[in-house]
Order: sequence, then C-alpha cells, then structure tokens
Amino acid sequence: MLKKYKQLSIHILLFILTLATTTLAGAQWTGAPAKTEWDFVLSGLYYSITFLGILTMHEFGHYYYAKKYKVDVTLPYYIPFYFPGLPSFGTFGAFIRMKSIIHSRKQIFDIGIAGPLAGFVGALALLIYGFATLPEKEYIYEIHPDYAVFGDDYAEHVYGYEYLKAQSDKYVDAKYHLDSLYYEQNKKQNSELKEPVKQYETEFTEFAAGDNLLLLIFKKIFSYQGGKIPNQFELFHYPFIFAAYLALFFTALNLIPIGQLDGGHVIYGLFGYEWHKKISTTAFVVFVFIAGLGLFKVNPLEINFFTANPADQLLFSFIYVGFLFMLFSRMFERSINVVLVALAVFTGQCLLEFIFPEITGKNGWLLYAILISRFIGVQHPPALDETPLDFKRKVLGWLSLVIFVLCFTPDVLLMYTYTK
Repeated sequence: MLKKYKQLSIHILLFILTLATTTLAGAQWTGAPAKTEWDFVLSGLYYSITFLGILTMHEFGHYYYAKKYKVDVTLPYYIPFYFPGLPSFGTFGAFIRMKSIIHSRKQIFDIGIAGPLAGFVGALALLIYGFATLPEKEYIYEIHPDYAVFGDDYAEHVYGYEYLKAQSDKYVDAKYHLDSLYYEQNKKQNSELKEPVKQYETEFTEFAAGDNLLLLIFKKIFSYQGGKIPNQFELFHYPFIFAAYLALFFTALNLIPIGQLDGGHVIYGLFGYEWHKKISTTAFVVFVFIAGLGLFKVNPLEINFFTANPADQLLFSFIYVGFLFMLFSRMFERSINVVLVALAVFTGQCLLEFIFPEITGKNGWLLYAILISRFIGVQHPPALDETPLDFKRKVLGWLSLVIFVLCFTPDVLLMYTYTK
C-alpha cells in the first residue's frame, strides 16, 4: 500500500511541476500586459490548463482502453521542461507505461489509436473555440504598442532587419543612458567601474508558428474575420489557439507510422506484423534521410563537405556514417544490412545536396530519430493473436492517417534570422 501511494505521489508531483513550467512558458509566449504577478500567472494558465488538458485526454484515452483489456498500466508521467532563455513549450509531453503483454492486433490497435483520437477531438474543439472568440485586432497593439502606428498593415513593416534594428537601437540607447548615469554617480567611489560603451546588435531573430493543413483550413473558414486572424508571427499571443496548435502537433508526432509510436500501433493493427515491419523500416529510413539533408554543408563539426580538404571529408564521413549506423543498428539482424542502408542514405543525401545546393533538411528531427531508435524502437513485438481488424476499426485506422496529414508540420517553430 505504501508503494502504491509513493507511486501516486510521483505522478502528482510531475503533474504539478509540469503545470508550473507550462504556465511559465505560456505567460512568456503570450506576452500579454501584466499589471500584477497574478495577471502574469493568469495569462500563462490559459495556455497551460488547455494544453495539459488535451495531453491528459490523449493519455487517458490509452489508459481507458488498457484498463478495458486488463493490461497492467501506469497513470501518465508528465515531463516538465523549462530553461530560461530558450524557447520552450513547458513540457516534452507525457507517457504511460504498460507492464503486461497486449495479446491481439485488436487490443494493440484500440489502445494505440484511443490516445490520438481523444487528443485530436479536444484540440479540434479548442481550435474552434479559439477562432470563434478571437479578440479585436487592437489586441495585438496591447502586446506590441509600436505596431499601432502601422495600423492593419503592420505585418508589412515590422518583420525585417530595419525595423528590428530600430527597436533594438532604442533599447541600447536607453540602457547606455542608464549605465552612463550610474557610472558618473559611482566612478569616484568605485575605481573598478568601466565606462559603458554602446554595443548595437547586427543580427535579429524572429519566431513564427509553422502552418499545418488544419490551421490553414481554419484560417480560410474564418477569413471573414479579417484582421482578427492571427499572423503566424503572433500566433503565440493567442493562448487557446496556440495550445490547440501544439496539441495537434503532438498528436501528429505520435501518429508517425513507425515502431511503437501510436501511429506504429495503428499500422500494426491495420496490416499485421510482417507489413508493419516493412512500413516502419521504410518510414524510419525516409524520416532520417529527410531530417539529415543539409548536414553536408552545415553541421556541428563546422565542415562543409563539398569544400573541405580530404582529411576533413574523411572525418565527416566516418562520424556521420557511424551516426547513421547507430540509428539503424537495431532494425536489422545482420550488420552488413545496417552498413548498406547507412551508406545508401549517406550517398543519397550527398548526391541530392550536390545536385541541389540550396536544399535543407530539418536536422532537429534527428534528435527524435535517436529517441525512436534507441528507446521507443523501430520494430514492434508480435501479437499472440493476429486476427485482422473489423471494418469499423479499419475506417478509424485510415482516419487516423488523415489526421496525421492534417496536423503534421515539419516546423512547429520557424526561426527567421535577419542580418544587414
């Protein structure tokens, strides 16, 4: 009994911590004017409660069907994450652990699909509410008073080097004035004080939300609201829509048809063990291939493969092929197959970048590839009962793949860098 309460306390503690980190992240993303500390917290709670609510719906969708089939399962483990100075959503999501065997394709399918469907319904409802209750367009001027001078055409003026530099210069000048005043008042008492120097910024970064198909559809449906529709650079300031947008992204993330992700469970239910193995393996190789594009020019080694000397080319090749070998090592029984696939991906990416020098990938997805390869698994253990699904479940399975297409975006956060 003591062990049970100890385990429950861990789940509660993780939820409270995640509520705190998502509230803090939400308040900073929203950027709403806060006269008091409570106003600051409240602006974050709009985001955290709705976002965590949908994640909870997702996890309890899994939990309900696991319990229905008498599978030993834990309550959700929420994963708090917040680091000052870095863009953060306040969490890496949540997960449940199943401690016993799932016996049939039907059970694998039902438990796997219940979470994404529950989360999608919650996110869809929140998205509808967010677009139906959009504040007046002046709302954005409360957050960015400097936009007001441009009126409805602010988007044509405020996203670019010249405007961002002008705003930065105001801050630099104001800080320089305060530092100079402090210096003059204290230099006699403190001989170690250094006279301040203006240091202007030369590079500026802006974040924007990447559109998924569903969000584009909603913007089209609600286009009659005109200037009230949030710009992709300002979507973060609308907590309900932003929370729904992220929930849709997490839904799509889980529906990728690989391994033991929810999408992998759905594919297993639809096609069985042998076909799941082929589909999952192919999908993972394609996933890594696309994610790794661009590394031959820009990478942590700071080696441009196409202009580097032979020694650096060899170093890059050795490290990158080794990395690919690590990603694919658990997919095949024979090492020679792993080597061949790693070399095929390496060669294909190199040729594609050579022919199309402007091509770039989404290298951040390689971190997710590591998570899948080393912890979640690309393959799926076989079920004891391979009886095919009934028609109703097959329809739901194909519907979940449509949901994946509607909700997925390779760039949940777009980063634009402006330099002179």
